[in-house]
Amino acid sequence: MGRGWISYFSGKVALSDEEAMLRVQREGDERAFALLVRRWEDRIQRLCVRMTGDVHRGEDLAQEAFTRLYARRHSYRGDGKLSSYLWRIALNVCYDEQRRMRNQRESSAGLYEDDLGDESRPGPLSDTPEAAAGKKEQAQLVRKALGRLTERHRTVVILRHYEGLKFREIAEVIGITEGTAKSRLAEALNRLGRLLQASVKENSTVQVMADRRNKRNLVSI
Repeated sequence: MGRGWISYFSGKVALSDEEAMLRVQREGDERAFALLVRRWEDRIQRLCVRMTGDVHRGEDLAQEAFTRLYARRHSYRGDGKLSSYLWRIALNVCYDEQRRMRNQRESSAGLYEDDLGDESRPGPLSDTPEAAAGKKEQAQLVRKALGRLTERHRTVVILRHYEGLKFREIAEVIGITEGTAKSRLAEALNRLGRLLQASVKENSTVQVMADRRNKRNLVSI
């Protein structure tokens, strides 16, 4: 990055998201847009990765979200938070991708095998290999269960519990009432809990069967 860009960022860092977007809208200010990308690219990428369950696809969709933001800059009214507008664009990008995948009848079985975001980071040094493996297995179960939720349920869980949005912010992004956002989250967590219980039970059954096979093999040696 050249000195001019560094100087620009240093001088304009006090710009709010809304002020920067208005510069993009009115003047086609590419530097103001780069500032927005710099501020938001990590969070938008995390959202897209969690919505699709695929790291590489999520990265591509995050880029598409920013491309749409710039292409639709004249549609931004400036009377609300830019964050809500950007979250909405990113979610629509993810929805479009998921519809495309369904139309192509792609299998979703392998969607959640890649490591995602914070859950994939190494644990503290005090973790034993067994403990680290246990945490990874738990995170994988959560990702798979999350991927089996409906789009509307997965969206509220991710926005609330992973991105930390308030219910009024979720309501604004999705276009529902705050009360509906709360009830939808309760439904989603209830469904997620049932899916996790089923997954744990299934894994336990598989492990028992594997242990029995191993015992039979030892006896036959």
